[in-house]
Amino acid sequence: MNSRRRFLIAAAVVVISGVMSVLAAPELPARMATHWNAAGQPDGTMSKPAALALFPVISAVLLVIFAAIPRIDPLRENIISFRPVYDWFVVVFVVFMTVIHGGVIAFNLGYEFDFTLLVLAAVAGLLYYVGLLLTHAERNWFVGIRTPWTLSSDEVWARTHHLGGRLFKLTALISLIGLFFGDYAVYFLIVPVLLTAGISVVYSYYIYVQIERGSDTDSTNSL
Repeated sequence: MNSRRRFLIAAAVVVISGVMSVLAAPELPARMATHWNAAGQPDGTMSKPAALALFPVISAVLLVIFAAIPRIDPLRENIISFRPVYDWFVVVFVVFMTVIHGGVIAFNLGYEFDFTLLVLAAVAGLLYYVGLLLTHAERNWFVGIRTPWTLSSDEVWARTHHLGGRLFKLTALISLIGLFFGDYAVYFLIVPVLLTAGISVVYSYYIYVQIERGSDTDSTNSL
């Protein structure tokens, strides 16, 4: 399957999201619940047209951006090296957006469920694939853990992404465990995500410094 077909799959999912809005519109209230607190209770609303358009429009815009990235990145040849994994990430992302959109519609149609748990489960799935993507990503300007140090060195990039990929997968698993802890479930996502981001940034700097010190030592020894 080539890249064009994978993006067609993603586009089809976005269309499905739009069709869901059209079909559900007559049965939905004029104002729809669109935001929930950590306890799963709705605490924010939006007009029906805006709520029904929100996720399909965002998904469509991001799909165009995702399609453009491999073309405009100065290191586009590196993206080509992991293009299938990147393309499937785009598919996974629009499926994630469609699941959340479907949850919003279902809730406003009167179906009873904990919307926060739905979001956490969907985010966990997305984060796991992010971890997979990171383990395959080569150095580029748009996709991955982009710090001054990863962008300056292929080795720093590779080692940081190897660790970051594993941490994102672990974060996804911890988030799923959190689903069994009720009102505290959201913290099983937020805390690991923040730790993963912080550790990845600090680690990239640490590796960069170690490599630079090694280079300085080698230069001194050669003299």
